[in-house]
Amino acid sequence: MNDPAWLIEARRHIGTREIPGGKHEPKILAWWKAIKRGGIKTDEVPWCAAFVGGCLEAVGIVSSRFESARSYLQWGIPITLPARGCIVVFSRKGGGHVGFLEGVDSSGRLMILGGNQGDAVSVAPFDRTRVVGYRWPAAVPVRPGNIAVIESSEKSSENEA
Repeated sequence: MNDPAWLIEARRHIGTREIPGGKHEPKILAWWKAIKRGGIKTDEVPWCAAFVGGCLEAVGIVSSRFESARSYLQWGIPITLPARGCIVVFSRKGGGHVGFLEGVDSSGRLMILGGNQGDAVSVAPFDRTRVVGYRWPAAVPVRPGNIAVIESSEKSSENEA
């Protein structure tokens, strides 16, 4: 598959996780710095937008450069149907969540490669009912379709705080 560069970059970080206590994961701090939020020096605040932004910036695409997941609703261009690698913005109690579409499972749930999913970078299933927007980088041609089926027996993600 000809996957977007930012999705390939994101996969490199699967398994990166918060460090409990007073130390903080250097990669998470680097993502904050990449999105021009270098004053945030902790991995214990919601960092899904830092992960998405850090991956985009690493491949030369300017991110929303904001710590809010919902900031991606004003970033790039909206697309009506999900495409592999698109940025998916979700609702959640107390805020939002953002990640990259990796695929779908056989029941139609979105398999999202994101940060701060169980305090780590992972691929997790999300119900489509939580989607508030699909976005794509404005300067990159949209690649419709090409969505892989990824089986998952995990429960749908419900809280990414």
